Amino acid sequence: MNIGLSPAPGQADPQAVPTDVRVVGVVGAGQMGSGIAHVCALAGLPVVLLDMKPDALDKAMATMARNMDRQVAKGAITDAQKSAGLALVTPSSDYAGFADADLVIEAATEKEEVKRAIYRALTPHLKPSCMLASNTSSISITRLGASTDRAEKFIGMHFMNPVPVMKLVEVIRGIATDEPTFQAVQALAARLDKTTAVSEDFPAFIVNRILVPMINEAVYALYEGVGGVTAIDSALRLGANHKMGPLELADFIGLDTCLSIMQVLHEGLADSKYRPCPLLVKYVEAGWLGRKAGRGFYDYTATPPRPTR
Repeated sequence: MNIGLSPAPGQADPQAVPTDVRVVGVVGAGQMGSGIAHVCALAGLPVVLLDMKPDALDKAMATMARNMDRQVAKGAITDAQKSAGLALVTPSSDYAGFADADLVIEAATEKEEVKRAIYRALTPHLKPSCMLASNTSSISITRLGASTDRAEKFIGMHFMNPVPVMKLVEVIRGIATDEPTFQAVQALAARLDKTTAVSEDFPAFIVNRILVPMINEAVYALYEGVGGVTAIDSALRLGANHKMGPLELADFIGLDTCLSIMQVLHEGLADSKYRPCPLLVKYVEAGWLGRKAGRGFYDYTATPPRPTR
């Protein structure tokens, strides 16, 4: 039974008219934020990409250009589309640049206090009709939305990494999210050539509710000596036909992100099966966060990367 104030996810409200998204804002110029800006720009949408670190913006623009070059080489886009797309992205360190945005997507680190601080700085610069989405991979959309001045226009839009390649977007509406916002985000995802999976607002949603506990279990298998890094990853690649082993995938995602998601699951569902593995905690404490740090379950300073345990 649906006890929310809005229609259940996926159910249309015939009275609701979705907002047309013409200008997109993205907060955070990291791997996820730059990827979101990339796909929006190639879809013909002007994008304001914000980060407080100028070097992060420079890196993001270079990354987008490099990734679009790969798409050109594969015949997925033309040189003209690449040039037009890059021209639509405006790097900025000023929230005032979002004044004309119809939707702002927050793609900051997976820490609730960081996201709340961003919303406090961001919302005074938004027009009343502007929708706000979080790319969070695990945190309550209802709770995040309630911390803003527009809970009814707040929604979860969880892109997969790498954004230009992965086809899925999880769409999560909070208890207050209205139907026009939901429909507008569904329409935007279609324009970006993405497929949506609509999730209820429970900790870690669908993908990470299933994926990250599997990774955590792989770390437990390593911690308990069931197998080494290479054995565990080879077993899942060859025995379950996974493209990456779970420990290699953890390094790709970021061990700090994996730990944050497990903590959200453990705290939000109060079930001991979601207890983060102590070895995962130790790796994060050591700063061994995976590929982005040069070391995680593999040492990426070596070629090929070698297991660290």
